[in-house]
Amino acid sequence: MERTAIKNQMNGVFVHVSDLKAAAKWYCDLLALQVDLDDIESPVYNVPVTGTTSLTLDDHTFDPYYKHTPSLSPIFNFYAPDIDEAYQYIKKKRIKIVREIERVGDTAWFNIEDPDGNVVMICNC
Repeated sequence: MERTAIKNQMNGVFVHVSDLKAAAKWYCDLLALQVDLDDIESPVYNVPVTGTTSLTLDDHTFDPYYKHTPSLSPIFNFYAPDIDEAYQYIKKKRIKIVREIERVGDTAWFNIEDPDGNVVMICNC
């Protein structure tokens, strides 16, 4: 096997946003996390998540040439062991669902949209 200087490990996911505080509030609300918006300072906010991969919101405040283009395909997924319960939770929060639940065998997912138009998948695996 060939040796590489790059490990097969993901350390973080960056979500590009236009309003850092609004995005932090949305993601923390989605995950039922407390957030003090006064503690959030540009250009990034790390959403507290479980596991080894971080979730960083980035508003590019120091990049005057950056133009946000939302991803129309899922940029990552959140795990939901009960997809139907997760779907009802999202509907109750009035979060925009951009793809209804799909099921293939034991795997099920649906897609939602964050305030910047980025698509996020909710999946049971």
